[in-house]
Amino acid sequence: MTYENPEDTLVLETTKGKVVIKLRPDLAPNHVARIKELAREGAYDNVVFHRVIDGFMAQTGDVKFGKKDGSSFDPRRAGMGGSDKPNLKAEFNTANHGRGVCSMARAQSPDSANSQFFICFDDASFLNRQYTVWGEVIEGMENVDQIKRGEPVSDPDSIVSMRVAADL
Repeated sequence: MTYENPEDTLVLETTKGKVVIKLRPDLAPNHVARIKELAREGAYDNVVFHRVIDGFMAQTGDVKFGKKDGSSFDPRRAGMGGSDKPNLKAEFNTANHGRGVCSMARAQSPDSANSQFFICFDDASFLNRQYTVWGEVIEGMENVDQIKRGEPVSDPDSIVSMRVAADL
């Protein structure tokens, strides 16, 4: 498949099917750079969707405790980790947290985003200007819709692989 801008496109193979995300470096250049860096390292491969709330969002990206490949998966701790890289300074922007929008998860501090992110199922505009929007699903939202729900999720779905389209 050919993408408009392969360097700013992510291709996720999930346990529910393919999901393609258009990256938005115009909104959040440092967050996009981090996501691409981790994707190119294979850090997101086999990482579970650890927190999935119906009508709200599917959260993933805990590359420390959320890998379901036997090496580090701990369902009790999935969602409590990040990566070995420093946290990012917030890049809050005016983009709306609507259906298919990808945004960084964070702790209470605005500057605590690291590797975890979420994909909105529906409008979540109450998050606007409080979380960093960095992308949007352009293909495969029907697959995101099928991700198993839960907090935590019993036998969670996962990202099988996540790559920058330019590298495929």
